[in-house]
Amino acid sequence: MTQQTFSNAGRPQRLRLGVNIDHVATIRNARGGEHPDPVRAAQIVAEVGGDGLTAHLREDRRHIRDEDLARIQAATNLPLNLEMAATEEMLAIALRHKPHAACIVPERREERTTEGGLDAAGQHNRLAPIVSRLADAGIRVSLFIAPDPRQIEAAMKLGAPVVELHTGEYAHAEGEARAVELRRIADMAALAAKNGIEPHAGHGLTYDNVSAIAAIPQLAELNIGHYLIGEAIFTGLENAVLRMRDLMDAAR
Repeated sequence: MTQQTFSNAGRPQRLRLGVNIDHVATIRNARGGEHPDPVRAAQIVAEVGGDGLTAHLREDRRHIRDEDLARIQAATNLPLNLEMAATEEMLAIALRHKPHAACIVPERREERTTEGGLDAAGQHNRLAPIVSRLADAGIRVSLFIAPDPRQIEAAMKLGAPVVELHTGEYAHAEGEARAVELRRIADMAALAAKNGIEPHAGHGLTYDNVSAIAAIPQLAELNIGHYLIGEAIFTGLENAVLRMRDLMDAAR
C-alpha cells in the first residue's frame, strides 16, 4: 500500500478497499474443523480486485488462528494488515510473520468487537517501543484511533505513518448527529494528511453509509469486514466486494 497520490486534476486516486476476513474464521470456529476457510475468502478478494486483506489475531483466537496467518500470506499477493493488541505476545507474532502492515487496536476479552479507538495519547510510553520495533522490522504501523485531534497528535509523536479513524460512532448515529460525526472524521482525515500521516477509516461501514465516508478526499483506504461477510451469505463474497467497490468509486 503506497502513499496516496493525486492526479493532474488534483483529485485523489482510487480509494483502496481492504477486506477483513475475520468472520469467515468466526463461522469456521463456531463448529470447528476447517470450513469455511478464510484462505478461500482471501483468494476471492484478490480475484475481484480487492486492494488488501485485514485479519485480527485476538488474544482468545475467536477469529483468525495463528496458523491462518502464513496460509493467508502464501495464498495471494495482496498486502496483509494484521490487527493486533499492544502486547508482547502479538508483537512477537507480528515480527515472525512480517505482514505488510500492523494496525494496533484496543482489545478487551469481553467485547464482541472493537468498541472504540486506541488511546494513543494516554498510552504513549507503552506504545512507543512497540511502534519502534514494528517499524524497524519494515512493518508499516497504523493506529486505530477515534477521530480526535489529541489522538492525531499522539500518532505524530509516536511516528506512526498511518492512522485508521474509527467510524463506529458515525455508523451508529442518525440525522444531525451523523452529520456531526462525519465532519469530525473529515476534519481529522485532513489534519492527519496535513501532518504527513496517511488516513484510513473503518468500522460499521455498510452499503447505506459508506458513500459519505468514501467521498472524504484525504482518505486513502477503507477497511470493511463484518458487513461484507454478512452480505456474502446472501449474494456471495464476489458480489458483496464488487458492490462496495462500486459505491466507493462512485463517491470519488
